[in-house]
Amino acid sequence: MSDAGPGTLAVPDGCHTVEGRASDQDVAVVASRYNSDVVQRLLDGAVARLKERGIAADRITVVLVPGAWELPLACRRLAEAGSHQAVVALGCVIRGGTPHFEYVCSEASRGVIQAALDTGVPVGFGLLTCDTVEQALDRAGGASGNKGADAADAALEMAGLLRALPRGSRR
Repeated sequence: MSDAGPGTLAVPDGCHTVEGRASDQDVAVVASRYNSDVVQRLLDGAVARLKERGIAADRITVVLVPGAWELPLACRRLAEAGSHQAVVALGCVIRGGTPHFEYVCSEASRGVIQAALDTGVPVGFGLLTCDTVEQALDRAGGASGNKGADAADAALEMAGLLRALPRGSRR
């Protein structure tokens, strides 16, 4: 069930486990101002979750961008700067009557993952792509939880995991 979020897995006996848990991280949150009523809830959820996980407020940088289209560039710039161990991308695109929705959602999503892949800095994905405002509100602290908080969790866990995983050169 995708709305349930990450669950718990039983690691088979004898296998080594590496998990990511990190509270001593500097985290950037990039939030779109478009659909600000929804994104504000995502932002509040993400920051609250980071604080719950032990990230001090002075270690959280919030960067505001005009819309979802601008999320990837800001995420990439923050990841490249090297001063943040994780980035969280937050935004909301609601389907309209034109194909614009598909272009923005597809390219913003692609750009966010590309920023993470190119820099090696995890970027939590909190971009809502919904058909209606009601669906967006459900995912921004309503019946379906807060996807901003979920994206913050994922970014922190991946930052801790990457810190724990071995690094090496390709052969």
